[in-house]
Amino acid sequence: MAVQGGFCRRKRTFFELNVYPKNDRYLITGLPVAEDQFGIEMFIQMGISAPLAGLAIFLLMWWFFRSIPLVIAPMIVAMSTVLIVMGLLIGMGFTVHIMSSMIAIFLMPIAVVDSTHILSEFADRFRPGEKPKAVIKQVVGHLFTPMLYTSITSAVGFLSLMLTPIPPVQIFGAFIGFGIFLAFLLTILFIPAYVSRMKPDALASMQAALHRSEDGGRIQRWLPKLGNLAVGRSRWVLISFLVLFAVSVQGITKIQINDNPVNWFKANHEIRVADRILNDHFAGTYDAWLVLEPSEDQAPQTQFATSFNQIAQEAKADGIELPAFIMSESNDFSAALSDLLIDLDDRLFEASAREALWLERQLSLTEQTQLSLKSFQSPAVLNWMTGLQNALVDSGLVGKVNGLPDIVKTVNRELQSGEPDDFVIPDTSAGVAQTLLQYQSSHRPQDLWHFVTPDYRRSLMWLQLTSGDNQHMSQVVDFVQQYIANNPLPDGLNYGWAGKAYLNIVWQEAMVNGMLDSLLSSFAVVFVMMVVLFRSIKYGILAILPLTFTITFIYGLIGWLGKDYDMPIAVLSALTLGLSVDFAIHFLERCREIYKETGSVTETLSEMFQEPGRAITRNAIVIAAGFTPLLFAPLVPYITVGVFLASIMAASALVTLLLLPALLKTGHVFLFNKPVKGTPNNAEKREVLS
Repeated sequence: MAVQGGFCRRKRTFFELNVYPKNDRYLITGLPVAEDQFGIEMFIQMGISAPLAGLAIFLLMWWFFRSIPLVIAPMIVAMSTVLIVMGLLIGMGFTVHIMSSMIAIFLMPIAVVDSTHILSEFADRFRPGEKPKAVIKQVVGHLFTPMLYTSITSAVGFLSLMLTPIPPVQIFGAFIGFGIFLAFLLTILFIPAYVSRMKPDALASMQAALHRSEDGGRIQRWLPKLGNLAVGRSRWVLISFLVLFAVSVQGITKIQINDNPVNWFKANHEIRVADRILNDHFAGTYDAWLVLEPSEDQAPQTQFATSFNQIAQEAKADGIELPAFIMSESNDFSAALSDLLIDLDDRLFEASAREALWLERQLSLTEQTQLSLKSFQSPAVLNWMTGLQNALVDSGLVGKVNGLPDIVKTVNRELQSGEPDDFVIPDTSAGVAQTLLQYQSSHRPQDLWHFVTPDYRRSLMWLQLTSGDNQHMSQVVDFVQQYIANNPLPDGLNYGWAGKAYLNIVWQEAMVNGMLDSLLSSFAVVFVMMVVLFRSIKYGILAILPLTFTITFIYGLIGWLGKDYDMPIAVLSALTLGLSVDFAIHFLERCREIYKETGSVTETLSEMFQEPGRAITRNAIVIAAGFTPLLFAPLVPYITVGVFLASIMAASALVTLLLLPALLKTGHVFLFNKPVKGTPNNAEKREVLS
């Protein structure tokens, strides 16, 4: 099994094996260290959070159903799903990284969703003396279609992550999606078989305990009150949701995209402490590289070939045969000039006096062209780089900028007088070449190639930043872009970016765009599925309304709270879509079934806040509780996922139980398409569920 991590552990081993003063303190931080250390701690966290999630789910389901033998069944399904999926992930050779480490904690609560619906209805329907096999068969017949569609929609939400251009996110989405289908299959095959084989005494004991608890249970007490609010005050509920939606949309506009792997640790973590101290005392622990290189312009090569071959033609007219230069797209122009210089120099040893005159003209042209290609021996180019260095430091965005001009100016100062006045770029290319030759004579000549290539055609500038936030790096990129707009690059040069700090920007852009594409595509797929499931466009729209309100509310809340839109938050968008629609599917499917029997909107909605409402509430609580162990994790992304997924479950269940009844009550004529049997009088309208 491949697991990321280990650098910090090796760091400690190094200082333990090498004698180090006990009173001294060493600190180490930076993006590579943070990512490596996170690899260690997330693996440990996976081993802690998944079992804790299983324990929390087990205790909750026991509290709901008061039967340990009954609760064991969904736990077997959940554990089997997790073991099979994680075994498949590792067996196929995938690396356990920050995303895949959370597969187990996600699958554990999701895998018991269908089991909870089955057990909830079974517990309500079963009566002592009845055959469990007949009851469970009837229950599965009722729930099979909504469970199938909720499993498909949940899987679609996760599988949509495969549309993102980020491989770890793709793997996460693929294996969670597969795990959801696997959990559905195991639930349909195992739960009915398990329940039908339970002893009658155990089922009778479960029934007695369950009805005793529900007679005065909290869920049983507040569900009718919630129904009274949703149906009796339906218009006020709808107005409230519209206002909340508008406020949430405003909050979404305030979301800021930002991430920093160092901030994945809590504030008191040794890496965060080291990060604060080192960035306070030094120029910065975050690196970015501004790369300067020649453009792909073929003009110098074409111009040289024309001039060189013109000399050859003039010599031929004088009776002298000289070499011609043939351009080749596959060969490096600078290397070709070097080979040509060697060839011309060799010819001069054997050339006659007349031939030597023409060869010297070609040799001079070749030397001048080669010198002009060495852009980073040009004083003008080096002075331009110096101007950008000074502007970046003066902006306060960058702690320090190192580059080739620093080497040239330092050597020039030492060659001249050693005084600060000589810390300048020489006036000529020959002077620059002399300083670089002197530097290469030092005891570390290879250091020069850290800043320029041996042909002096490419160079870079090393930027040190005191923050790894991609917003900070974006400000640096924008500043450089504006500087170049006002102070154009020397002719023939282009620029680009490299380094982990810049990689954060690329990651964020790819993640945000990828998540948006996956959200929109999966949203469309879910809508089509809802239309197919209910065979009605209006019910398809009705089914995705709770999903729409939940996503808008959660992300609006993120904007109003000022929480950065980072990697965990981005992934939650697809998860919200997959999980939030489940409750709406169950609510609407059961509502339509009950309406067929009663023909009354009032009776239907009243019945919906009995067993169906309890099943939805239990599911929301179970899933939310399954993520609560993440709240105690030492890693911030895990805490973020725990908080927001628990909030998403609570919000989506509440929206389903408030918004859908209000819509069904207000638009019952349009939605049910036939006269309503038993239309309530004014008293019933005030409290239809009393």
